[in-house]
Amino acid sequence: MLDNLTGRLQGVIKTLRGHARLTEENITDAMREVRMALLEADVALPVVKEFIANVKARAQGKEVLASLTPGQAVIEVVNDELTSLMGKANVGLNLAAVPPAIILMAGLQGSGKTTTSGKLAKLLKEQKKKVLLASADVYRPAAIEQLKTLAKQLDVECFDSNANQKPLDIAAATLDFAKRGYFDVVIFDTAGRLGIDEAMMAEIKALHTFLNPIETLFVVDAMQGQDAVNTAKAFGETLPLTGVILTKLDGDSRGGAALSVRHVTGKPIKFIGVSEKVDGLEPFYPDRMASRILGMGDVLGLIEQAHKNVDMAEAQKVADKIKSGKNFDLEDFKTQIGQMRKMGGMQSLMDKLPAQLAQAAGQLQSNESDNAIRRMEGIINSMTALERRKPEVIKATRKKRIADGAGVQVQEVNRLLKQFEETQKMMKMFSKGGMSKMMRAMGGMMGGKLPGLR
Repeated sequence: MLDNLTGRLQGVIKTLRGHARLTEENITDAMREVRMALLEADVALPVVKEFIANVKARAQGKEVLASLTPGQAVIEVVNDELTSLMGKANVGLNLAAVPPAIILMAGLQGSGKTTTSGKLAKLLKEQKKKVLLASADVYRPAAIEQLKTLAKQLDVECFDSNANQKPLDIAAATLDFAKRGYFDVVIFDTAGRLGIDEAMMAEIKALHTFLNPIETLFVVDAMQGQDAVNTAKAFGETLPLTGVILTKLDGDSRGGAALSVRHVTGKPIKFIGVSEKVDGLEPFYPDRMASRILGMGDVLGLIEQAHKNVDMAEAQKVADKIKSGKNFDLEDFKTQIGQMRKMGGMQSLMDKLPAQLAQAAGQLQSNESDNAIRRMEGIINSMTALERRKPEVIKATRKKRIADGAGVQVQEVNRLLKQFEETQKMMKMFSKGGMSKMMRAMGGMMGGKLPGLR
């Protein structure tokens, strides 16, 4: 997501930092590059125009021009304006209603509405809320069954509606069931269409009037680009939306919707979908996203993800081992692989790493799929205890035996050993204070301030 935009903006940043002083001319040149980068990312034209005007006005101000490091000052301006464009701060769900609090999910077919309803239920369940899922999508084959299957997987209750019922009848029965069952929250999934039409809008408007939801969330596919923003605007004119959920930000999208949708609709982005898995929904933090777009990573997000998914006791053992100067071996590497899989795989981590470290990490693992990670674990499991402790003893004969045991080619074993060596080098760097040096360097890029670390 947004890789091309990040690459282009980093090029602009490098150019600006190379100037001893800023002039109207080199600021104009830089803004031209930024403008092109945003348009290529499918950011809405009115948004681009306003963003460039704001950055240019601030960059030509006395405070920036008088700065000892004007290039860094402009970068900070760009970061602030990106954050402002996306909403300044995270806006959480408002559940301050007499139970059950109703959340109405709206959006086009294929936007990921049903899956997102399940993901949202999981998040609320983790917050100790008693959640009821319900679906009034009586048009799409198996839509209701899909939600029921998701609910069973998440161990959340789902109202037993069916495709022969009318949406308003389902809404009435769901409310009655939720009140009698003392549910805290009802997540009500509505029908989507392939495009906006009068029948769809009339139906969802009637459902909104009847249910009177505390939250009306528009679910939009980030891969639609400019169309996503136009669709969000159309829904916003029909329904009193309270927020937006952007899905499929892990896909091959240019990501412009993330920068446009809040500005165009006036509604905050509350969550983003970052994977197909049931835990692939995250609160949206504009400052962290701005930091990631500028190639500076999302350190706080990475920490939160680790605390949520990682066995901290195991992680501490590895950290203590590295700190004490003892060898980082293949057993530790296997533990790290397992922890990484729990955190969503290599790509999920790399999205939040600063650009320099992400590039180094990318050399370790080119294919981050679950199958590739399991294959690596299988190779290590085929080794003896001695081989895991002392990988240097693994020569040709041992490699053949390990490969046969894991059901892979010898080349796969060689690849894993190479990746282990690269990781080992990084671990040694961290043990010698390399991480703190890198973080200080990153702080210098932002004039001593890392976005997200307030």
